[in-house]
Amino acid sequence: MKRLLLLCGLAYGLLLAGLATLNGGLLALAIPMAVYLGASLFYGPGQPRLRATRTLGADRASQGAPVVVTVSLVNQGLHLEEVSIQDPVTTFRDSLVPQPLELVDGEPRALVSLAPGETVELTYTVRGGRGVFCFHNVQVTASDRLGLFRRQAVVPAPGQLVVLPEILKLRRMAIRPLRTRGAAGPVPARRGGPGVDFFGVREYQPGDPLRWINWRVSARHPRALFTTEFEQERIADVGLIVDARLRHDALFEHAVSAAASLAQAFLGDGNRVGMLIYGSFLNWTFPGYGRVQREQILRALAWAHTGESMIFDKLDYLPVRFFPAGSQLVLISPLCQEDLPALVRLRARGYQLLIVSPDPVTFETKSLLSFEPVSAHSAILLAARIARLERVLLLRKLRQAGIQVVDWQVGKPFDQAVHASLGRMPHWFRAVGMEMK
Repeated sequence: MKRLLLLCGLAYGLLLAGLATLNGGLLALAIPMAVYLGASLFYGPGQPRLRATRTLGADRASQGAPVVVTVSLVNQGLHLEEVSIQDPVTTFRDSLVPQPLELVDGEPRALVSLAPGETVELTYTVRGGRGVFCFHNVQVTASDRLGLFRRQAVVPAPGQLVVLPEILKLRRMAIRPLRTRGAAGPVPARRGGPGVDFFGVREYQPGDPLRWINWRVSARHPRALFTTEFEQERIADVGLIVDARLRHDALFEHAVSAAASLAQAFLGDGNRVGMLIYGSFLNWTFPGYGRVQREQILRALAWAHTGESMIFDKLDYLPVRFFPAGSQLVLISPLCQEDLPALVRLRARGYQLLIVSPDPVTFETKSLLSFEPVSAHSAILLAARIARLERVLLLRKLRQAGIQVVDWQVGKPFDQAVHASLGRMPHWFRAVGMEMK
Protein backbone atom coordinates (compact mmCIF):
# COMPACT_ATOMS: atom_id res chain seq x y z
CA MET A 1 0.00 0.00 0.00
CA LYS A 2 2.84 2.42 0.78
CA ARG A 3 4.44 1.66 -2.58
CA LEU A 4 1.18 2.35 -4.37
CA LEU A 5 0.65 5.66 -2.59
CA LEU A 6 4.21 6.72 -3.34
CA LEU A 7 3.86 5.88 -7.03
CA CYS A 8 0.53 7.71 -7.33
CA GLY A 9 1.96 10.73 -5.53
CA LEU A 10 5.00 10.90 -7.79
CA ALA A 11 2.98 10.53 -10.99
CA TYR A 12 0.43 13.12 -9.88
CA GLY A 13 3.15 15.53 -8.73
CA LEU A 14 5.06 15.28 -12.00
CA LEU A 15 1.86 15.76 -13.98
CA LEU A 16 0.90 18.90 -12.03
CA ALA A 17 4.43 20.26 -12.22
CA GLY A 18 4.56 19.69 -15.99
CA LEU A 19 1.20 21.37 -16.58
CA ALA A 20 2.05 24.28 -14.31
CA THR A 21 5.41 24.95 -15.91
CA LEU A 22 4.47 23.76 -19.43
CA ASN A 23 7.55 21.54 -19.25
CA GLY A 24 7.24 18.51 -21.55
CA GLY A 25 10.12 16.72 -19.83
CA LEU A 26 8.21 16.53 -16.58
CA LEU A 27 5.12 15.29 -18.41
CA ALA A 28 7.23 12.61 -20.11
CA LEU A 29 8.57 11.45 -16.75
CA ALA A 30 5.02 10.93 -15.52
CA ILE A 31 4.11 8.64 -18.44
CA PRO A 32 6.16 5.54 -17.34
CA MET A 33 4.75 5.79 -13.85
CA ALA A 34 1.21 6.02 -15.21
CA VAL A 35 1.83 2.97 -17.44
CA TYR A 36 3.31 1.09 -14.48
CA LEU A 37 0.28 1.96 -12.39
CA GLY A 38 -2.16 1.01 -15.17
CA ALA A 39 -0.49 -2.37 -15.69
CA SER A 40 -0.75 -3.07 -11.98
CA LEU A 41 -4.44 -2.21 -12.02
CA PHE A 42 -5.04 -4.44 -15.06
CA TYR A 43 -3.15 -7.46 -13.69
CA GLY A 44 -4.10 -6.86 -10.08
CA PRO A 45 -5.36 -9.85 -8.06
CA GLY A 46 -8.98 -10.50 -7.25
CA GLN A 47 -10.20 -11.47 -3.82
CA PRO A 48 -8.59 -14.86 -2.95
CA ARG A 49 -11.06 -17.73 -2.77
CA LEU A 50 -9.30 -20.73 -1.31
CA ARG A 51 -10.45 -23.86 0.49
CA ALA A 52 -8.06 -25.37 3.06
CA THR A 53 -7.87 -28.86 4.53
CA ARG A 54 -5.59 -29.70 7.45
CA THR A 55 -4.31 -33.21 8.14
CA LEU A 56 -2.33 -34.20 11.24
CA GLY A 57 -0.08 -37.22 11.36
CA ALA A 58 -1.61 -37.96 14.78
CA ASP A 59 -4.30 -36.17 16.78
CA ARG A 60 -2.58 -37.24 20.03
CA ALA A 61 1.09 -37.58 20.82
CA SER A 62 3.45 -37.92 23.75
CA GLN A 63 5.68 -35.09 24.90
CA GLY A 64 8.46 -34.33 22.45
CA ALA A 65 7.13 -36.70 19.76
CA PRO A 66 7.24 -35.21 16.23
CA VAL A 67 3.91 -34.75 14.44
CA VAL A 68 3.61 -34.05 10.69
CA VAL A 69 1.14 -31.31 9.73
CA THR A 70 -0.14 -31.07 6.14
CA VAL A 71 -2.25 -28.16 4.87
CA SER A 72 -3.78 -28.42 1.37
CA LEU A 73 -5.22 -25.31 -0.31
CA VAL A 74 -7.33 -25.36 -3.48
CA ASN A 75 -7.86 -22.21 -5.56
CA GLN A 76 -11.60 -21.87 -6.16
CA GLY A 77 -11.38 -18.38 -7.68
CA LEU A 78 -9.51 -16.52 -10.43
CA HIS A 79 -5.90 -16.90 -11.40
CA LEU A 80 -3.56 -15.60 -8.72
CA GLU A 81 -0.20 -14.34 -9.95
CA GLU A 82 1.52 -14.41 -6.58
CA VAL A 83 0.17 -15.89 -3.35
CA SER A 84 1.89 -15.82 0.03
CA ILE A 85 0.59 -18.55 2.38
CA GLN A 86 1.37 -18.49 6.10
CA ASP A 87 0.21 -21.07 8.65
CA PRO A 88 0.84 -19.73 12.17
CA VAL A 89 2.63 -22.39 14.21
CA THR A 90 2.12 -20.54 17.49
CA THR A 91 -1.13 -21.83 18.95
CA PHE A 92 -2.79 -21.72 22.33
CA ARG A 93 -3.31 -24.49 24.85
CA ASP A 94 -6.24 -22.54 26.28
CA SER A 95 -7.45 -18.97 26.58
CA LEU A 96 -5.03 -18.17 29.42
CA VAL A 97 -1.69 -19.85 28.82
CA PRO A 98 0.11 -19.41 25.47
CA GLN A 99 2.13 -22.49 24.61
CA PRO A 100 3.98 -22.38 21.27
CA LEU A 101 4.79 -25.46 19.28
CA GLU A 102 8.36 -26.02 18.18
CA LEU A 103 9.01 -26.26 14.45
CA VAL A 104 11.23 -29.29 13.80
CA ASP A 105 11.29 -29.64 10.02
CA GLY A 106 9.74 -28.07 6.94
CA GLU A 107 8.28 -24.60 6.45
CA PRO A 108 4.74 -23.45 7.36
CA ARG A 109 4.83 -20.84 4.59
CA ALA A 110 5.04 -20.72 0.78
CA LEU A 111 5.10 -18.21 -2.10
CA VAL A 112 3.42 -19.67 -5.21
CA SER A 113 1.30 -18.91 -8.26
CA LEU A 114 -2.11 -20.58 -8.38
CA ALA A 115 -4.26 -21.22 -11.43
CA PRO A 116 -7.99 -21.88 -11.03
CA GLY A 117 -8.48 -25.34 -9.47
CA GLU A 118 -4.79 -25.76 -8.67
CA THR A 119 -3.70 -27.17 -5.29
CA VAL A 120 -0.70 -26.34 -3.11
CA GLU A 121 0.44 -28.20 0.02
CA LEU A 122 2.37 -27.10 3.10
CA THR A 123 4.08 -29.91 5.02
CA TYR A 124 6.05 -29.40 8.20
CA THR A 125 6.81 -31.18 11.48
CA VAL A 126 6.22 -29.84 14.99
CA ARG A 127 6.56 -31.02 18.56
CA GLY A 128 5.57 -29.60 21.91
CA GLY A 129 5.13 -30.09 25.62
CA ARG A 130 1.98 -31.14 27.43
CA GLY A 131 -1.12 -29.32 26.24
CA VAL A 132 -3.95 -29.09 23.73
CA PHE A 133 -2.95 -27.13 20.65
CA CYS A 134 -5.68 -25.74 18.41
CA PHE A 135 -5.03 -24.73 14.80
CA HIS A 136 -7.46 -22.20 13.41
CA ASN A 137 -6.78 -20.31 10.16
CA VAL A 138 -4.28 -19.96 7.32
CA GLN A 139 -3.32 -16.43 6.32
CA VAL A 140 -3.28 -15.79 2.57
CA THR A 141 -1.97 -12.66 0.79
CA ALA A 142 -2.44 -12.31 -2.99
CA SER A 143 -0.53 -9.64 -4.93
CA ASP A 144 0.39 -8.71 -8.52
CA ARG A 145 3.83 -9.27 -10.00
CA LEU A 146 4.75 -5.63 -9.50
CA GLY A 147 3.82 -5.81 -5.82
CA LEU A 148 1.53 -2.77 -5.79
CA PHE A 149 -1.85 -4.30 -5.00
CA ARG A 150 -2.43 -6.82 -2.25
CA ARG A 151 -5.52 -8.59 -1.03
CA GLN A 152 -5.58 -10.61 2.18
CA ALA A 153 -7.85 -13.43 3.29
CA VAL A 154 -8.15 -15.76 6.27
CA VAL A 155 -8.94 -19.34 5.27
CA PRO A 156 -10.36 -21.66 7.99
CA ALA A 157 -8.25 -24.77 8.53
CA PRO A 158 -9.25 -26.18 11.94
CA GLY A 159 -7.29 -28.89 13.70
CA GLN A 160 -6.39 -30.00 17.20
CA LEU A 161 -3.32 -31.76 18.57
CA VAL A 162 -3.35 -33.23 22.08
CA VAL A 163 0.07 -33.72 23.65
CA LEU A 164 -0.35 -36.10 26.57
CA PRO A 165 1.63 -35.81 29.82
CA GLU A 166 4.65 -37.96 30.48
CA ILE A 167 3.83 -41.37 31.97
CA LEU A 168 6.41 -42.95 34.27
CA LYS A 169 6.36 -46.70 34.64
CA LEU A 170 5.54 -47.78 38.20
CA ARG A 171 5.70 -51.10 39.94
CA ARG A 172 2.62 -52.47 41.68
CA MET A 173 1.56 -50.39 44.66
CA ALA A 174 -0.09 -51.66 47.81
CA ILE A 175 -3.27 -49.78 48.73
CA ARG A 176 -5.89 -50.77 51.26
CA PRO A 177 -9.23 -48.96 50.96
CA LEU A 178 -11.98 -49.65 53.45
CA ARG A 179 -14.28 -51.02 50.76
CA THR A 180 -13.69 -52.95 47.57
CA ARG A 181 -15.80 -54.00 44.59
CA GLY A 182 -17.03 -57.47 43.67
CA ALA A 183 -14.61 -58.41 40.91
CA ALA A 184 -11.29 -60.11 41.62
CA GLY A 185 -8.25 -57.88 41.70
CA PRO A 186 -5.01 -57.08 43.56
CA VAL A 187 -6.43 -55.17 46.56
CA PRO A 188 -6.95 -56.98 49.91
CA ALA A 189 -10.69 -56.99 50.63
CA ARG A 190 -10.67 -57.50 54.45
CA ARG A 191 -12.80 -60.62 53.90
CA GLY A 192 -12.04 -64.28 54.14
CA GLY A 193 -12.12 -66.54 51.11
CA PRO A 194 -9.85 -67.62 48.27
CA GLY A 195 -6.60 -65.71 48.31
CA VAL A 196 -2.91 -65.81 49.07
CA ASP A 197 -2.36 -64.08 52.42
CA PHE A 198 -3.43 -65.59 55.74
CA PHE A 199 -6.67 -64.08 57.12
CA GLY A 200 -7.81 -66.33 59.95
CA VAL A 201 -9.08 -69.75 61.06
CA ARG A 202 -12.68 -70.96 61.21
CA GLU A 203 -14.51 -74.25 61.72
CA TYR A 204 -14.52 -76.67 58.84
CA GLN A 205 -17.63 -76.58 56.64
CA PRO A 206 -18.70 -79.22 54.13
CA GLY A 207 -17.25 -78.37 50.74
CA ASP A 208 -14.06 -76.77 52.03
CA PRO A 209 -10.94 -78.07 50.21
CA LEU A 210 -9.06 -80.62 52.28
CA ARG A 211 -5.78 -78.84 51.61
CA TRP A 212 -7.12 -75.83 53.55
CA ILE A 213 -7.55 -77.82 56.78
CA ASN A 214 -5.32 -76.42 59.50
CA TRP A 215 -4.11 -79.64 61.15
CA ARG A 216 -2.11 -77.87 63.84
CA VAL A 217 -5.18 -76.04 65.20
CA SER A 218 -7.40 -79.09 64.67
CA ALA A 219 -5.03 -81.19 66.79
CA ARG A 220 -5.87 -79.02 69.78
CA HIS A 221 -9.59 -79.76 69.37
CA PRO A 222 -10.13 -83.50 68.88
CA ARG A 223 -13.84 -83.15 68.14
CA ALA A 224 -13.61 -80.44 65.46
CA LEU A 225 -11.73 -79.55 62.31
CA PHE A 226 -10.58 -76.07 61.45
CA THR A 227 -9.95 -74.50 58.05
CA THR A 228 -7.39 -71.84 57.18
CA GLU A 229 -9.03 -68.79 55.64
CA PHE A 230 -7.25 -66.48 53.23
CA GLU A 231 -7.93 -62.86 52.48
CA GLN A 232 -9.81 -62.16 49.27
CA GLU A 233 -8.31 -59.76 46.73
CA ARG A 234 -10.59 -57.56 44.68
CA ILE A 235 -10.57 -54.34 42.69
CA ALA A 236 -11.20 -50.98 44.33
CA ASP A 237 -12.44 -47.46 43.67
CA VAL A 238 -9.55 -45.03 43.39
CA GLY A 239 -9.99 -41.27 43.23
CA LEU A 240 -7.13 -39.07 42.02
CA ILE A 241 -7.15 -35.43 43.17
CA VAL A 242 -4.71 -33.08 41.44
CA ASP A 243 -3.97 -29.85 43.30
CA ALA A 244 -4.01 -27.12 40.61
CA ARG A 245 -4.01 -24.08 42.89
CA LEU A 246 -1.78 -21.27 41.67
CA ARG A 247 0.42 -21.37 44.78
CA HIS A 248 1.90 -24.66 43.51
CA ASP A 249 2.60 -23.52 39.93
CA ALA A 250 6.33 -24.35 39.94
CA LEU A 251 5.77 -28.05 40.64
CA PHE A 252 2.58 -28.50 38.66
CA GLU A 253 4.16 -30.31 35.70
CA HIS A 254 5.65 -32.87 38.10
CA ALA A 255 2.24 -33.29 39.75
CA VAL A 256 0.58 -33.88 36.37
CA SER A 257 3.17 -36.49 35.41
CA ALA A 258 2.68 -38.24 38.77
CA ALA A 259 -1.11 -38.26 38.31
CA ALA A 260 -0.80 -39.76 34.82
CA SER A 261 1.58 -42.45 36.09
CA LEU A 262 -0.66 -43.36 39.03
CA ALA A 263 -3.74 -43.52 36.80
CA GLN A 264 -1.88 -45.87 34.47
CA ALA A 265 -0.84 -48.10 37.36
CA PHE A 266 -4.24 -48.28 39.06
CA LEU A 267 -6.14 -48.87 35.81
CA GLY A 268 -3.61 -51.52 34.80
CA ASP A 269 -4.53 -53.44 37.97
CA GLY A 270 -8.22 -53.39 36.97
CA ASN A 271 -9.39 -50.76 39.47
CA ARG A 272 -12.08 -48.19 38.78
CA VAL A 273 -10.42 -44.77 38.68
CA GLY A 274 -11.84 -41.24 38.67
CA MET A 275 -10.04 -37.90 38.77
CA LEU A 276 -10.70 -34.39 40.07
CA ILE A 277 -8.53 -31.40 39.14
CA TYR A 278 -8.93 -28.87 41.95
CA GLY A 279 -7.87 -25.31 41.10
CA SER A 280 -9.52 -22.31 39.49
CA PHE A 281 -12.47 -24.62 38.74
CA LEU A 282 -13.42 -28.29 39.16
CA ASN A 283 -12.58 -30.60 36.29
CA TRP A 284 -14.25 -33.94 37.08
CA THR A 285 -13.57 -37.16 35.19
CA PHE A 286 -16.23 -39.74 36.03
CA PRO A 287 -14.86 -43.09 37.34
CA GLY A 288 -14.32 -45.85 34.82
CA TYR A 289 -12.19 -48.79 33.75
CA GLY A 290 -9.64 -49.72 31.14
CA ARG A 291 -8.11 -47.97 28.16
CA VAL A 292 -11.05 -45.67 27.51
CA GLN A 293 -10.82 -44.26 31.04
CA ARG A 294 -7.06 -43.93 30.69
CA GLU A 295 -7.52 -41.84 27.56
CA GLN A 296 -10.09 -39.61 29.22
CA ILE A 297 -7.84 -38.99 32.22
CA LEU A 298 -4.80 -38.23 30.07
CA ARG A 299 -6.77 -35.78 27.93
CA ALA A 300 -8.07 -34.05 31.06
CA LEU A 301 -4.50 -33.77 32.34
CA ALA A 302 -3.39 -32.35 28.98
CA TRP A 303 -5.90 -29.50 29.47
CA ALA A 304 -4.99 -28.95 33.13
CA HIS A 305 -3.39 -25.70 34.30
CA THR A 306 -3.09 -23.81 37.54
CA GLY A 307 -5.36 -20.94 38.48
CA GLU A 308 -6.77 -18.85 41.29
CA SER A 309 -10.21 -19.08 42.83
CA MET A 310 -11.61 -17.49 45.97
CA ILE A 311 -13.84 -20.52 46.47
CA PHE A 312 -11.30 -23.30 45.90
CA ASP A 313 -8.33 -21.56 47.52
CA LYS A 314 -8.43 -24.11 50.36
CA LEU A 315 -9.11 -27.83 50.52
CA ASP A 316 -12.09 -27.19 52.83
CA TYR A 317 -14.41 -27.16 49.81
CA LEU A 318 -13.07 -30.34 48.25
CA PRO A 319 -16.18 -32.15 46.88
CA VAL A 320 -15.31 -35.62 48.13
CA ARG A 321 -18.88 -36.82 47.56
CA PHE A 322 -17.82 -37.32 43.96
CA PHE A 323 -15.95 -40.41 45.20
CA PRO A 324 -17.65 -43.53 46.62
CA ALA A 325 -17.61 -43.89 50.40
CA GLY A 326 -14.71 -45.94 51.73
CA SER A 327 -12.70 -45.61 48.51
CA GLN A 328 -8.99 -44.95 48.14
CA LEU A 329 -8.21 -41.26 47.56
CA VAL A 330 -4.84 -40.13 46.22
CA LEU A 331 -4.03 -36.43 46.53
CA ILE A 332 -1.12 -35.09 44.46
CA SER A 333 -0.10 -31.82 46.10
CA PRO A 334 3.01 -30.05 47.48
CA LEU A 335 0.84 -29.27 50.54
CA CYS A 336 0.81 -26.26 52.86
CA GLN A 337 0.08 -25.82 56.56
CA GLU A 338 -3.53 -24.72 55.94
CA ASP A 339 -4.33 -28.09 54.33
CA LEU A 340 -3.86 -30.15 57.50
CA PRO A 341 -7.34 -29.74 59.11
CA ALA A 342 -9.18 -30.52 55.87
CA LEU A 343 -7.12 -33.65 55.26
CA VAL A 344 -7.62 -34.92 58.81
CA ARG A 345 -11.39 -34.44 58.47
CA LEU A 346 -11.30 -36.28 55.17
CA ARG A 347 -9.57 -39.24 56.82
CA ALA A 348 -12.11 -39.17 59.68
CA ARG A 349 -14.96 -39.53 57.16
CA GLY A 350 -13.78 -43.03 56.29
CA TYR A 351 -11.66 -42.46 53.19
CA GLN A 352 -8.31 -44.18 52.93
CA LEU A 353 -6.04 -41.28 51.99
CA LEU A 354 -2.69 -41.35 50.23
CA ILE A 355 -0.80 -38.11 49.60
CA VAL A 356 1.90 -37.87 46.93
CA SER A 357 3.70 -34.64 47.78
CA PRO A 358 6.40 -33.18 45.50
CA ASP A 359 8.88 -31.52 47.85
CA PRO A 360 8.70 -27.73 47.29
CA VAL A 361 11.43 -26.90 49.82
CA THR A 362 14.22 -28.78 48.03
CA PHE A 363 12.96 -27.63 44.63
CA GLU A 364 12.83 -23.94 45.54
CA THR A 365 16.14 -24.07 47.42
CA LYS A 366 18.01 -25.42 44.40
CA SER A 367 16.37 -22.84 42.16
CA LEU A 368 17.27 -19.92 44.43
CA LEU A 369 20.86 -21.07 44.96
CA SER A 370 21.39 -21.25 41.20
CA PHE A 371 20.04 -17.73 40.49
CA GLU A 372 20.87 -15.66 43.58
CA PRO A 373 24.39 -14.29 44.27
CA VAL A 374 26.73 -16.18 46.60
CA SER A 375 26.33 -13.51 49.28
CA ALA A 376 22.66 -14.49 49.71
CA HIS A 377 23.25 -18.25 49.99
CA SER A 378 23.56 -18.30 53.79
CA ALA A 379 20.19 -16.60 54.22
CA ILE A 380 18.61 -18.95 51.66
CA LEU A 381 19.94 -22.03 53.45
CA LEU A 382 18.70 -20.76 56.82
CA ALA A 383 15.21 -20.11 55.40
CA ALA A 384 15.24 -23.53 53.74
CA ARG A 385 16.13 -25.17 57.05
CA ILE A 386 13.16 -23.51 58.79
CA ALA A 387 10.82 -24.47 55.93
CA ARG A 388 12.15 -28.04 56.06
CA LEU A 389 11.36 -28.33 59.77
CA GLU A 390 7.82 -27.04 59.18
CA ARG A 391 7.29 -29.55 56.37
CA VAL A 392 8.62 -32.46 58.44
CA LEU A 393 6.24 -31.52 61.25
CA LEU A 394 3.32 -31.31 58.80
CA LEU A 395 4.05 -34.74 57.31
CA ARG A 396 4.41 -36.24 60.79
CA LYS A 397 0.98 -34.95 61.82
CA LEU A 398 -0.55 -36.40 58.64
CA ARG A 399 0.96 -39.82 59.32
CA GLN A 400 -0.25 -39.71 62.91
CA ALA A 401 -3.77 -39.18 61.55
CA GLY A 402 -3.50 -42.46 59.61
CA ILE A 403 -2.66 -40.86 56.23
CA GLN A 404 -0.03 -42.40 54.00
CA VAL A 405 2.43 -39.84 52.63
CA VAL A 406 4.95 -40.17 49.79
CA ASP A 407 7.51 -37.39 50.19
CA TRP A 408 8.85 -37.02 46.64
CA GLN A 409 11.96 -35.03 45.83
CA VAL A 410 11.37 -34.37 42.16
CA GLY A 411 15.06 -34.71 41.33
CA LYS A 412 14.80 -38.43 42.06
CA PRO A 413 12.81 -41.03 40.06
CA PHE A 414 9.14 -41.12 40.99
CA ASP A 415 9.04 -44.92 40.96
CA GLN A 416 11.69 -45.14 43.68
CA ALA A 417 9.84 -42.71 45.94
CA VAL A 418 6.53 -44.55 45.52
CA HIS A 419 7.98 -48.04 45.86
CA ALA A 420 9.86 -47.11 49.03
CA SER A 421 6.57 -46.10 50.66
CA LEU A 422 4.00 -48.37 49.01
CA GLY A 423 5.84 -51.21 47.31
CA ARG A 424 5.54 -53.51 50.30
CA MET A 425 2.84 -52.90 52.90
CA PRO A 426 3.85 -53.65 56.49
CA HIS A 427 2.44 -56.90 57.87
CA TRP A 428 0.85 -55.19 60.86
CA PHE A 429 -0.96 -52.81 58.49
CA ARG A 430 -2.62 -55.69 56.69
CA ALA A 431 -4.39 -56.87 59.80
CA VAL A 432 -8.13 -56.28 59.76
CA GLY A 433 -9.13 -53.05 61.37
CA MET A 434 -5.59 -51.77 61.96
CA GLU A 435 -4.67 -48.22 61.02
CA MET A 436 -1.26 -46.98 59.92
CA LYS A 437 0.31 -44.89 62.65
